Amino acid sequence: MNLIFLGAPGAGKGTQAEIVGKRYSLPTVSTGNIIRAALKAGTPLGLEAKSFIEAGRLVPDEVVIAIIKERLAEPDCENGFILDGFPRTIPQAEALDAMGVPIDCVLDLEVPDETIEKRLGGRRVCPDCGGSYHLDYKPPKKPETCDNCGGKLMQRKDDAPETVSERLRVYHAETQPLIDFYDRQGKLVVVRGQEKVEDTTALTLKALEERA
Repeated sequence: MNLIFLGAPGAGKGTQAEIVGKRYSLPTVSTGNIIRAALKAGTPLGLEAKSFIEAGRLVPDEVVIAIIKERLAEPDCENGFILDGFPRTIPQAEALDAMGVPIDCVLDLEVPDETIEKRLGGRRVCPDCGGSYHLDYKPPKKPETCDNCGGKLMQRKDDAPETVSERLRVYHAETQPLIDFYDRQGKLVVVRGQEKVEDTTALTLKALEERA
């Protein structure tokens, strides 16, 4: 299966993509992870993307498309994949079509903005080892301290309240046309995100099994 997972930042699509990927032995292609790795490594792509990400804006299409082209050409994508975070705009979707990549199902994970703002506002990361925490859902044993390496936890700039609001505004403006685009193609499936991850997973798997 070639799948696309859509959802606002913090909706939990990355978590669901990982679960589905393990269940069906599909690689998850996450542009967010690729770009963050480039940021950390200080590559030309990372430097180019940095100003956009910190301002809560989307990375330009030409940069993202170049990343995806390279990734989908790798051997592990031959029998299917999950795209997480791409496409986000109509031009990106059209570029995907132009690449000759067939998409079997587009899953849209919908979560209210106020829920997302709470989720993202509580996220903390360890800059030393990459450990991830949440003040409400996955707190560290000691306040602001990584359980793994003892590093001081921090809030990513793109999780700050003012940046989250801008990210959500941009997401809705840019991605709603994309949702309509795939709905017209008959490929869209909507899953309502639940409070518990496992409940969202159950709905996600059911939706995909019905489309298989």
